[in-house]
Amino acid sequence: MEIGILIISVPFIIFAIILSKGKGASILAGYNTKSDSEKAQYDEVALCKFIGKIMYGLSFSIIIFAVSEMLENQVLFIIGLILFLTLIIFMLVYSNKRDRFKKIND
Repeated sequence: MEIGILIISVPFIIFAIILSKGKGASILAGYNTKSDSEKAQYDEVALCKFIGKIMYGLSFSIIIFAVSEMLENQVLFIIGLILFLTLIIFMLVYSNKRDRFKKIND
């Protein structure tokens, strides 16, 4: 079970690396379905870097889940779950507030 959880964290880390370099916007759900004119309104690099940072945090919390299984420590699982949910809520609030990633037109 622990190995399976660690294997799940590998794609998260790979996506985090790609996104933190400002690339890979095509793998972002919702963004890749926008028309080209809608995509032009967004700062793609800033969006990718932000989601990359979130993915690193989610990867870390998934690794905490695996470690909690290995050590049979429920407290670690709860810490990982709180971190995971906090990151998801933060990401949703931060990214959807005040057109955070829209380009500023001078």
